[in-house]
Amino acid sequence: MPGRDGHASMPATILGFVLHSSGRHQAALAVLSVLVFLLSAAPLELQRRVINVLVDRGAFETVLWLAAAYVGVVLSEQSLKLCLNVYRGWVAEDSVRRLRSLVGEYADRATRDVSGEEAGVEISMVLEEAEPIGGFTGVSLSEPLLQGGVLASVIIYMLYLDWRMALLGLAFFLPQVVFVPLLQRAINRRAQSRILVKRGISGGLVSRIAVGRRASGGRIGWGWTQDPIERVFTLNMGIYRIKFTMNLLMNMMHHLAVGSALCFGGWQVLQGTIEVGTVVAVVAGLGKLNDPWGDIVNWARELAVVGVKYRLFAGVLEGLVTPADARLPT
Repeated sequence: MPGRDGHASMPATILGFVLHSSGRHQAALAVLSVLVFLLSAAPLELQRRVINVLVDRGAFETVLWLAAAYVGVVLSEQSLKLCLNVYRGWVAEDSVRRLRSLVGEYADRATRDVSGEEAGVEISMVLEEAEPIGGFTGVSLSEPLLQGGVLASVIIYMLYLDWRMALLGLAFFLPQVVFVPLLQRAINRRAQSRILVKRGISGGLVSRIAVGRRASGGRIGWGWTQDPIERVFTLNMGIYRIKFTMNLLMNMMHHLAVGSALCFGGWQVLQGTIEVGTVVAVVAGLGKLNDPWGDIVNWARELAVVGVKYRLFAGVLEGLVTPADARLPT
């Protein structure tokens, strides 16, 4: 989209940048993601059938064919994942390269003198801030599609096997809908503060190096950096505490779900209403939900944090936000 000076301007959002810079690659990544999650429930069904054949003392030849099919499906799924991950890595690195080049292009187009502090911000943007923004490009669309597809496939399969046991286990995922967004917002506030503090350190270093060397024969006082460094440390520790507390709560909910499914499923087996293989498949399905659910939460966390970083990044490039105007959020 052309800006006021006739040059292309930055898209308003991180997802707009993703589509603008790598739209065709995102479509290819989406196709690979769909192929991967379509295979996600097949290993559970093959495991269930093997267990039921063994419990019923069936033919070993049947077990052999089912085991071979299981290996074939898993190898296909993992091979597709390998292609997907390598492709994601290329898209991410290409976006990082584009963003770093953009900083140089915008700096060359600047119509005013750049202060030492502003030069420090540009250095920070080239060396550090472009990395997470560009890195998110590789997973921006394919990750929720892949993990959401895995969740949907496994949940539908579990409901098909035994809807009561499946719903009992899934009920323990509901509290996460409440506490995950609350904790994530706390992380986002600290992440934005950290970006602005680190920009201030980078800009201050460049400015003071230039002034200090001229004024004191090369000696520079570094005492001013202690407060912002301590501020970054405090913000990082706050992020760690919230992040790992959230992971602890999510893991607890998962294990409670597995325990409830084992209890209820075991009771049904003793009553003769379901097969042992069904209980094993539902419990394995709950286990298979944990990773994609955690990955979706991580993706949502990264989307929120990178969205903040992108707005600050684009704001500096477009002249909408300058270091002098930036204020730490309360």
